[in-house]
Amino acid sequence: MYNGILPVFKERGLTSHDVVFKLRKILKMKKIGHTGTLDSEVDGVLPICLGNATRVSDYVMDMGKTYNATVTLGVSTTTEDQTGEILESKLINNADITENEIDSVLLQFLGTIEQIPPMYSSVKVNGKKLYEYARNNETVERPKRQVQIKDIKRISEVKFANHQCHFDIKVTCGKGTYIRTLATDIGLKLGYPAHMSLLTRMSSGGFRIEDSLTLDQIRELHEHDSLQDKMFPIEYGLKGLLAIEIEDELFKKRILNGQKFLKQELIQKVDKQFVFIDCNTKKALAIYAVHPDKPNEIKPKKVFN
Repeated sequence: MYNGILPVFKERGLTSHDVVFKLRKILKMKKIGHTGTLDSEVDGVLPICLGNATRVSDYVMDMGKTYNATVTLGVSTTTEDQTGEILESKLINNADITENEIDSVLLQFLGTIEQIPPMYSSVKVNGKKLYEYARNNETVERPKRQVQIKDIKRISEVKFANHQCHFDIKVTCGKGTYIRTLATDIGLKLGYPAHMSLLTRMSSGGFRIEDSLTLDQIRELHEHDSLQDKMFPIEYGLKGLLAIEIEDELFKKRILNGQKFLKQELIQKVDKQFVFIDCNTKKALAIYAVHPDKPNEIKPKKVFN
């Protein structure tokens, strides 16, 4: 059985669940999980956790993502992407908007912004996913949420065709960001209905698209017993956490036994989740966090033994 993280290139037409299903058949193992869904019409890197690495999938998701997207001005859709029905359209010509105007608006989305999740999304309201309401033609109030845009810039010329305007953007963002909602909000700032007409995830959790493997490549590597060489260790999925290396063997045993500690026993100051690393093997021992009721204590969240 494999243990580790495998960056997979998800092709368009497959859901994230499809990828997991196919991998289970190829690798003949059940303990496989993805690190955040990619819509069927989106391609790009999808980190897959195998074996014991499934325990760190949440931490991979927390490390942020980078996308390349095409924004189309002039038409908005029900799904906020190219798959939905047209909601509104407005003719746009070459003289109506400039590259400087677009770049100026993009800068307004840097930092912490508010988003309202699209109706066709898996966000739950009252225990029910939004897309379930949408499919039943039901309306429900969607809660605003704060997301982090770490970087956003235009990476193509602005093109005009069929009274629509198209341009590509590169976005580095935190967990929970909807790029199709970002596209529609960019359009609103510019005064036009808009949608996201194409999306590729370039990186996720520190894994890059150029390091990703297709399902066919994975199948071939598995058949030749060389897939493990392409996998990343569990520790790679914890790079977003503060790492505290431990050399004392007795302290390591206490960690692996899941003991609680006083903060004063550590040299480093901790105020959020962190990972203990074996100083000799560089392997993760456990993830710890500040005790919710005892601020002077730390307690284990996950122990890797």
